Amino acid sequence: MNTVLMQTKEWQALQNDLGETSFYEEGEEFHYLAILKHTPVGNYLYLPYGPVYKDKEGFKKALKSLQKLAKEHAAIFIRVEPRDPNFLEYAPKNAKKSKDLSPKETWILDLNEDQAKMISNFTQGTRTGYNTYAKKGITVEKTKDLEHLKELVRLQDKLFKTKNLNTFSLDYFEKELSQPFATLYLARYNRPENVAEDWGLPKENEIIAASLFFDYKNTRYYMQSAADMDYKRLPATIALLVEAIFDAKEKGIKYFDFWGIAPDDAPKSHPWYGFTKFKKSFGGQPVHFAGTYDIVENPAKYRLYQLTRKINRIRRRI
Repeated sequence: MNTVLMQTKEWQALQNDLGETSFYEEGEEFHYLAILKHTPVGNYLYLPYGPVYKDKEGFKKALKSLQKLAKEHAAIFIRVEPRDPNFLEYAPKNAKKSKDLSPKETWILDLNEDQAKMISNFTQGTRTGYNTYAKKGITVEKTKDLEHLKELVRLQDKLFKTKNLNTFSLDYFEKELSQPFATLYLARYNRPENVAEDWGLPKENEIIAASLFFDYKNTRYYMQSAADMDYKRLPATIALLVEAIFDAKEKGIKYFDFWGIAPDDAPKSHPWYGFTKFKKSFGGQPVHFAGTYDIVENPAKYRLYQLTRKINRIRRRI
């Protein structure tokens, strides 16, 4: 069973720090981390990228355990995100497609290749950014200092306002970085001696990009990130990613998960279109999962839950 960080006791520790109620269960053919969520209509169980199981028989055993847990906590439904793209072939009849929460598609870079070969697989623009970022005054550092998270929050607030996206709070980031698996990378600018002062360049020692990376066993995950687009001509994000990729490789980590891409047929208007193009510029390949499904335990309350969500979406548009 190939597990994922979001279905481990390590992730449960983060959920506990965030004040969530969670349950970890392990059997011979499955394991899962289920988080108890609350709505005005009732409770449900959420399994980010779970459950984890060997085969369809393993899923059936996991589901039996989950249904017992759902009954104990009056859960209306069980929200699952199997990583098996063939899930629908054996999904129960009461499984309903829901809006995907965790990315249904991601981009994986194999770190087992020779470093020179990996660099040759970069697109021309990314390779140029990698070869020149130090000359342009960018340095990359990694830290566990919670104080530096204010820079990530500042950069996300500035960037996401232009894209109408939600950001996480400083408290949320602090709880993430406090976990053993998390590391913060910062890209800092200092003007090279041969570069004249320019009003279009950052201030001395200014942090212009920041990213959180999570490590679990053989995979490094590219999680929350932001960069100051006022200085997009400087390859700060390329510097961050390349340093994180090669640092992971040096540590013996086998895969780098870019954490979410737009579907293959996504139009340019898709909110992840630009992110996806950038992530693919480092080389790698796509990986597809089943997506998010609700296994309905209480049909009447589930219909009420869906109606409530629909009304709330309409209110937000007004």
